[in-house]
Amino acid sequence: MSTAHHSDAIRLDTTYRQILMISLPISFSLFVPQFNFLTNSWFLSMLGKGFLGAAGITGVYYLIFAVIGHGLNNGLQALISRRAGQGDLKAIGKLFSQSLYVAAIGSVAGILFTLWVAPSLFRMVVEPGLAEQAISFLRIRIWGLPFLYLYQMRNGLLVGTNQSKFLIWGTLAETVSNIGLDYGLIFGHFGLPALGFNGAAYASILAEFIGMATVFGIIWLRDMHTRFDLFADFRFDKKQAKLLLDQSAPLILQYGMSIFTWELFFIMISHHGRLALDISQFMRLVFSFCGIFSWSYGSTANTMVSNIIGQGKTEQVMPLIGRMVRVSMVTMTLFFLLIEGFPGPILSIMSTDPEFIAQGIPALRVVGMALLLSSFSVVYLNSVTGTGNSKATLVIEVITLTIYMIYIWLVLEKWKLSITWGWGSEIIYWTSMFTWSYIYLRYFDWRKKKI
Repeated sequence: MSTAHHSDAIRLDTTYRQILMISLPISFSLFVPQFNFLTNSWFLSMLGKGFLGAAGITGVYYLIFAVIGHGLNNGLQALISRRAGQGDLKAIGKLFSQSLYVAAIGSVAGILFTLWVAPSLFRMVVEPGLAEQAISFLRIRIWGLPFLYLYQMRNGLLVGTNQSKFLIWGTLAETVSNIGLDYGLIFGHFGLPALGFNGAAYASILAEFIGMATVFGIIWLRDMHTRFDLFADFRFDKKQAKLLLDQSAPLILQYGMSIFTWELFFIMISHHGRLALDISQFMRLVFSFCGIFSWSYGSTANTMVSNIIGQGKTEQVMPLIGRMVRVSMVTMTLFFLLIEGFPGPILSIMSTDPEFIAQGIPALRVVGMALLLSSFSVVYLNSVTGTGNSKATLVIEVITLTIYMIYIWLVLEKWKLSITWGWGSEIIYWTSMFTWSYIYLRYFDWRKKKI
């Protein structure tokens, strides 16, 4: 098959059909692990009161490192999409191989930080019983980080080269194995030891390895390693590595700061009691579960905007963003109506405790409104990333997080208001995010940015 044919196959158009062809497999790849997280939390809630909240503290901590990998993935994705739009297939392989070097170094740093520094931090800011529980869990869980980072790098390759349909298989393998291993290792089924809370950590590590192995197997079987020269020259390339870090570093810092502030949010919530923490963990699950479609459209915006600019069709970028916003808003409106109409039954999925449901309903309604706002904010923010100016997204994030932190400190720590007011921070966050992203795309000269 000719190189010209391969180049045409990875150049994108701006139709609704193209948007859905990229975003739907991404949605599925995000949907399945979120279903897994929900199931995992349900299993842990069966262990007793407080375990769901402990899962929230540890989950958000691990998410900090996961989004660092996501930042590297998004930087890689934007670069690969740009090269795909330009028809430069060999450059794709060089970028991918350098991403594996960077991911390996990042995972080692994350493991060392968790083993040596994090325990002291947790003991300083979290109540003693909860702190020791979280530390014990994370000392196990963090060993899955290398597998997660390698897994995320393939996302950048598959989405950036218009191969998002293959995301499904690795995700499915990881999720099915994680649910089975969770059930076995938490409660002691299938002949496995009953490890309780820590069983979820071991299950997640094994599942991440299975997902990673499945994906790299697909890359090999589909001959993508040959098509893009993925491993033809595996030597460290300082120039390509620097390009990847220049594009990814602002995104890594941006995502890391975002989730770090969310960890602080959960720590502040924990000062309001275990019930408030349990409710907030469920709010996080709902937001993450429903928000996968917004994030899939955001990831699509990143790769499509970069690809279209790579083709020299900058005049098509804003109409493309408008189409993605419309699709995203229609999708999230359905979730908004479901949440606003049936908050009680949704909360009862996790717990039938009357106090849990009574305090959770107003918070869930606020989350529903925040989801609607995120539907277009995520698309706009990722479109900024797609233009190649990741430093702009960092500036937007810093401004937004400053406003966010002031709000949650005043509401949760100074004024001691309810968690419903605390979750109002999501409305503040997404409103600010959209405002600054829109201003950048509307009034700044991003069309001449070269990456």
